[in-house]
Amino acid sequence: MSDVSDWWSTAIIDMEPGRIALRGHPIQDLIGNISFPAMIWLMLRGTLPTEPQARLLEAALVSAVDHGPQAPSIATARMAVTCGASLNQAMASAVNLLDDVHGGAGEQAVELYQRIDASGDVAAEISRWQDERGKYLPGFGHRFHKPTDPRAPRLMALVRDAAAAGACDGRFAEIGEAVERHLATARGKPVPMNIDGATAVIYAELGFAAPLARGLFCLSRSVGILAHAWEQTEQGGRNKGPTPPAYRWTYTGG
Repeated sequence: MSDVSDWWSTAIIDMEPGRIALRGHPIQDLIGNISFPAMIWLMLRGTLPTEPQARLLEAALVSAVDHGPQAPSIATARMAVTCGASLNQAMASAVNLLDDVHGGAGEQAVELYQRIDASGDVAAEISRWQDERGKYLPGFGHRFHKPTDPRAPRLMALVRDAAAAGACDGRFAEIGEAVERHLATARGKPVPMNIDGATAVIYAELGFAAPLARGLFCLSRSVGILAHAWEQTEQGGRNKGPTPPAYRWTYTGG
């Protein structure tokens, strides 16, 4: 039987008839006693967070739940419903769009911050990043929210509160703000931190690996995806594409 029982191994869950333990905690002891963000932390990290840590994680998750039907993931969920997809199909279709360009900036910003933390050289790391990946710097500037993404200042204020409470040490907040200052000087105008840059500060402060920043964003945005998919279900409509039928595409063929 060891061939079977050892086929998969996990430190996450232990279970037998009548008993479920997650990371060593009986499920009945967790239900009603910890928050959902604390549960996410427990499952990913193996330990329970402090209350200030859980609140900071929750703030990041709350901040990124939705950005309207112009966001490709949200539009996809709504279009999927009009094509007859179920809620779970619409959610899966939408989450699958959260990749490097739409949904990956938070992970990339954590990676950039961690590089700066390791070397201590903001300018050099920004230059190296742009040499490797192009001029776009993840986490700064916003094509829609100008001059400032309203979510970022609130999140950064909460990071400062959390640092004062001992939930984090604040060094990644300082790195994020240093990047912001460097960009303003280099470009001769402000390039404010956006939602991705601010949530990346939080995930880095809380010690999450960079790839988990994308996974956490997927969890957060799934709430908005579900809400939009359900709203479209209630509204009805069949086979609605990205634009009304009267608006045509540009044909570039011969």
